[in-house]
Amino acid sequence: MNPFVGGQLANLHRLAPEVALSVFGIIVMIADPFVGTARKRVLGWVAFAGAVLALASVHIANYFPGPAYSDLIRVDSFSMFAHVIILVAVALAILGSLDYLDQQHIQRGEYYALVLFAAAGMGILAGANELVTAFVGLEMSSIASYVLVGFRRRSPASNEASLKYFLLGSFATAFFLYGVAMIYGATGTTRIDAVQAALEKLFIADGHVPALAVLSLALLFVGLGFKVVVAPFQVYAPDVYEGAPTPVTALLASAPKAATFALMVRIFYVAFSQLAGLWFWMICVVAVLTMLVGNLAALVQTNVKRMLAYSSIAHAGYILVAFAASTSLGVAVVLFYLAAYIFMKVGAFLIVTHLGQQDEKRVSIQDYSGLASKQPVVAACFSLFLLSLLGLPATGGFLGKFFAFQSALIVQRRSLTLLVVIAAINSVIGAYYYLRVIITMYFQAPSKDYTPSRVAPAVGIALAIAAAGTLYLGILPPRVPDLTQAAADSLFSQ
Repeated sequence: MNPFVGGQLANLHRLAPEVALSVFGIIVMIADPFVGTARKRVLGWVAFAGAVLALASVHIANYFPGPAYSDLIRVDSFSMFAHVIILVAVALAILGSLDYLDQQHIQRGEYYALVLFAAAGMGILAGANELVTAFVGLEMSSIASYVLVGFRRRSPASNEASLKYFLLGSFATAFFLYGVAMIYGATGTTRIDAVQAALEKLFIADGHVPALAVLSLALLFVGLGFKVVVAPFQVYAPDVYEGAPTPVTALLASAPKAATFALMVRIFYVAFSQLAGLWFWMICVVAVLTMLVGNLAALVQTNVKRMLAYSSIAHAGYILVAFAASTSLGVAVVLFYLAAYIFMKVGAFLIVTHLGQQDEKRVSIQDYSGLASKQPVVAACFSLFLLSLLGLPATGGFLGKFFAFQSALIVQRRSLTLLVVIAAINSVIGAYYYLRVIITMYFQAPSKDYTPSRVAPAVGIALAIAAAGTLYLGILPPRVPDLTQAAADSLFSQ
């Protein structure tokens, strides 16, 4: 075989998940005009099949590890594990969207195509080994997300959320791109591994890292901090999460966070390893701010979507505790935490999707009064997700926090010990707003003017998968920690 053709085929194999997502997105777009209004739901199942196929194709990509397209993309165990997390979240969000779009009278094929294109962008983010390529993935994900947030076009809240997300997201993207320009000016390259080598040479030659590189680190962190929703870049999140269609909120709160954290790990741990002493303190300060802002603001929320939005902010802070450990174990814990997080967070938002009704009128905590007597299985699932978010034993959330705290304490730095103490206090604060919802569901009289609809089969399947994943990851499956450690090791062995 011609070496050029063989190389291009290998590249396609390495990008198999993104190829599958893009192809199915195009199929949905082309088929949409030919499918009658009453049958648009079929396109949702086509998109779900595309997400499942992309998940299966991760296995294909895993057979061809190495650089793709002149080392712009890196296929390794780290990026493949991140792909699995992203695609599971996307598949669950699509299942939760099928009946929701019918209920809201916005069942359209472009919705599912946008979800698939956003997922393809997240996949590029997770595997990018070059900063401009990462920017392309960031834009693919972001532009599709802006449209999805405003998909309830007749809702002023949805329009406002979309505009706010677009404006602030554009600023964050500009910071990221300016950071790319700064690091190119300092090192003459934008490849992540080449940046690491260049900074090492400069440090050996001059005894310090150029100021442009430090500025680049700060600018890149601003751009990425917006996507993972950490303080002080979190101000948009509650309004956007509240105004967006709830299945879109479930997607935004999970998959982009996983993809961006994967890119952050690659940039900070690899490209800026020479600046670890600097970004360690930056991560610690931001982690404390993020946990405090998320938990304290969630205490006073009466809207379930806003409460879960602030909860999502707080969990980004817990992930940063493991991130700050600056070790291979810390990277492994970040991946494990993200795996547990997508199940409990997507599951919680899918419960809100089911109970919201037309125009999402039922999103107040009081609307959940007596839910256990009306739909005990739904109440039990929601309780499981909330208790996992709280960190109760035998759930994925508990092991995620346990491993995060452990990875920080093992380093035996006083600052990290203090960070773990602050994180533990914040976990106790979080117990109030999670348990308040559970108490409302089980110990308050049910509302007489509200009867939840039956759980749709697609939503039921998604909830069953999310609940099973939450419990499975909480019973210490040795396979998953082993996989996350292997993924972390693959990052450091390059």
